[in-house]
Amino acid sequence: MNIYFSGIGGVGVGPLAKIAHDAGHTVVGSDLTESLVTRELRAGGIEIEMSQDGQFLEAFHRQNPIDWFVYTSALPSDHPELTLATSLGIHTSKRDEFLANFVKEHSLKLIAISGTHGKTSTTGMLVWVMKQLGIPVSYSVGSTLTFGPSGTYDPNSTYFVYECDEYDRNFLHFDPYLSLITSVDYDHPDTYPTKDDYVQAFAQFSASSDNVIMWRKDAEYLSLQPDDNAWILDDGDVPQLALAGAHNRRNGQLVLKALEYLHMSGEGDPAEALSHFPGTDRRFERLADNLYSDYGHHPVEIAATLELAREIADSVMLVYQPHQNQRQHLVKYLYTDVFEGAQSIYWLPTYLSREDPSQEILTPQELSASVTNRENIHYADLDDELWNAIEDARERGILVLCMGAGTIDAWLREKLNGIFLEK
Repeated sequence: MNIYFSGIGGVGVGPLAKIAHDAGHTVVGSDLTESLVTRELRAGGIEIEMSQDGQFLEAFHRQNPIDWFVYTSALPSDHPELTLATSLGIHTSKRDEFLANFVKEHSLKLIAISGTHGKTSTTGMLVWVMKQLGIPVSYSVGSTLTFGPSGTYDPNSTYFVYECDEYDRNFLHFDPYLSLITSVDYDHPDTYPTKDDYVQAFAQFSASSDNVIMWRKDAEYLSLQPDDNAWILDDGDVPQLALAGAHNRRNGQLVLKALEYLHMSGEGDPAEALSHFPGTDRRFERLADNLYSDYGHHPVEIAATLELAREIADSVMLVYQPHQNQRQHLVKYLYTDVFEGAQSIYWLPTYLSREDPSQEILTPQELSASVTNRENIHYADLDDELWNAIEDARERGILVLCMGAGTIDAWLREKLNGIFLEK
C-alpha cells in the first residue's frame, strides 16, 4: 500500500509513518519545516517534501497511485494537499482512523496511555521497560526518544503501546485492551468548550476500554467506581522508585501495575529496569550543563516539574512561554503558588496557535497578577538579553528550566548549536 502522510514532522503523525514503513508499506510525506521527527524519518529512508502546495503529492500519485492520505489534525479543511487528495479520489483520514485500522489488521492488543499530564513520559516508560525485559513491543510515542525511534512496528509483538491523547477527541476512536489514565484536569478548550465536555470524554474513553488503571483522585473526578475492569490506585500505592519527581514516580507505578495486570515478567525486574529510564525528549530534557527543556505548559505540569528540578538543584531559574491564548483564559486563575519552586521567573509572551480572533490576548502582566512570588518575575522575550541571563545563571550553578510547547525549545537549541559550533 502507498501511504502519504501530510504533516509528517509532527509528533502525532511522524511515528505512524515509521510504523507503516516498518510494516512494509511505501511511505512518503510532507511538511513545512524540518524537525527532529523529519530527520529521524529521513534517516530511515522515507522521502519527505518540504512543501505542501500539492505538486509533490500529484507527481508521486501519477507514478505510484496513493491508497491512503493521512493528515494531522492541524491541517485546515481547505489545505491544498487535502483538497487535492480528495479530488483525486484518494482515501483520506486523520491519524486515529489509520492507527485503529493498523492495530486491527495486525491483530494487536492496544495499550492506550491517556491523561491531561504525563502521557509521553508514561508511554516512554512502558516501552522502555518492555524492551529491557525482552518483551517484543510495537508503539507510538508523541516525542522523539533517546533510546529508539518514536514509533515502530515489531511483527513479533502482541501489544501496541500508544500515547492516546484527548486533543481533537483522538482517544475516542479506539477500543483499548488496557488503558492507563495518568491524570485528569480540564484542558483543550478549543476541543471541549466546557469542563463537563472534557470529563464526559474521559468517562467515555474509560468505558470503551476493556480494562483501565487510574488513580483514585481521577476516578472520583470522572465519577467512576471500581469494578472488574477498573483498577483504582490510592496514593499509598506509590513505591519508592528510583526516579526523580513525584509525578514520575506516580506514572512509574502505573507502568508497574500495567505489567502486573498483563502478567508480564520478561527477563529481569521491572522496577529495576524503570530506575534506569533515560527519559524522553522535551520532558525535563537536559540540553547542556544546568539547562533543561520541558514541553509542559499547564500550571499543574509547571509545579510538578519545578518540584522535580528542586530535587536535584538548590536554585532554579524558570523561563516560561505560555501556550495558546485561548487556553490562558482558562488556566490564568491557576497561576498562584505553582511557581514557588523557582527563585527567578522569566515570563514570555504567549505563543499563539489556533486562536479565537475575537478573544482578547492576555498580557504576561495580566496572567501573572495572582502569582504568589510575583516579586521574582521578570518579563522577557526570546532575545539576546534573555540568553545572557540564562548563561549567567548557568555559570553561577543555577539550574535553568525552560518550559513551553511553542518556539522556546527550538530557540534554545539554535542558541546552543551556535555556541557549540563556535567552540
